Amino acid sequence: MTLILLAISFTIALTITAFRFSMYALPCMVGRAAFRYVHAMDAGFLMSGFAALGAAFLSIALVVALLTIAGNSRLRIVILVIFAAPAAVAGYALVYGVAHNAVDSVIALRTLCGAGGLFVGIAAMLNVNAFAAGTSGG
Repeated sequence: MTLILLAISFTIALTITAFRFSMYALPCMVGRAAFRYVHAMDAGFLMSGFAALGAAFLSIALVVALLTIAGNSRLRIVILVIFAAPAAVAGYALVYGVAHNAVDSVIALRTLCGAGGLFVGIAAMLNVNAFAAGTSGG
């Protein structure tokens, strides 16, 4: 019972941390993919880093531009879900990494991981929506 409470406590702490960094899951993924692609083309480490930073910033700019252009609320939700999907997967993996040794029940583990992933995904949607509203002026 103590290990389960400890796992829940760590899950809450890491979910709060993931809530703060959830907006950066997709740009990190895009930047990593761009780095690997450019580095595989025999570019140097510095040029690959510049390509990764550029791709990450462009992914954020693209989402902000799409959210600014999209007038339909359903379209905005679809854009936010696409942006938040990597954050939800990262939240699931984060909770699984903390709790898989402490929780014996597979059902409880999957439920806990699913809740962590859901919370982090929703946090990413809220953070990106607030960021886009702040940059577009409305």
